Amino acid sequence: MTDPEQSNKYQKIAYFYDHVYHKNPEPVNSQKRHFYKLAKRLCVEPGHRILDVACGKGAWLSVAQAMGCEVSGIDISENAIDACKSEMPEGQFHVGIAENLPFSDDQFDLVTCLGSLEHFLDQPKALQEMVRVVSPQGKVLLLVPNAGFLTYRLGLYRGTEQQEIQEAILSLDDWIRIFTESGLVVEDCWRDLHILSRSWILRRPFYLVPARLLQAIALLVWPMKWQYQVFHLCRVGV
Repeated sequence: MTDPEQSNKYQKIAYFYDHVYHKNPEPVNSQKRHFYKLAKRLCVEPGHRILDVACGKGAWLSVAQAMGCEVSGIDISENAIDACKSEMPEGQFHVGIAENLPFSDDQFDLVTCLGSLEHFLDQPKALQEMVRVVSPQGKVLLLVPNAGFLTYRLGLYRGTEQQEIQEAILSLDDWIRIFTESGLVVEDCWRDLHILSRSWILRRPFYLVPARLLQAIALLVWPMKWQYQVFHLCRVGV
């Protein structure tokens, strides 16, 4: 049970995602090419049971379902979950928080949390819940921001719009420490290059297009320690 103060924080976060972040959300099929590449890298196969924590409108899960997977998702935004249910009526979707997942133990072959962990109030608790619901042979994929991101360190990037409600940007070493303390073992890491797309570079405001293009090119050559976001593929520790 959360105390009244904590409950109030969750309510404020839910309001933000319903009325600000998802007010004019991108379409579900955005980044589809990127997510198909991700599925291939993860060796996703028909019949795999996949949970996406903080699933948003379900862009990643829609790709997984198209590949024959059984999909489930949870998000604090009721608007986002309504969109998921409309797009994927066969899936299992819940409005709720990552720190209290409404799923049974050892239920999923793959649990993903893509660019959302930094926005949770209790990150260790959320990770422990992911460990609980993934099968012993399953994997957990986490995409997190990096405090060593060169543009961030130079003061040219201040964080996402979600920073006004809750955002923790940690170093890659600190993230790995939190993963390890939560019972996860990192097996692989790789840079997030989803911004290498026309839709990201050419979106509004258009005067930022040159800067976005330079940023996209830089991410191809920068070392991991300077990257914006990094994927961590984990297994449950023994």
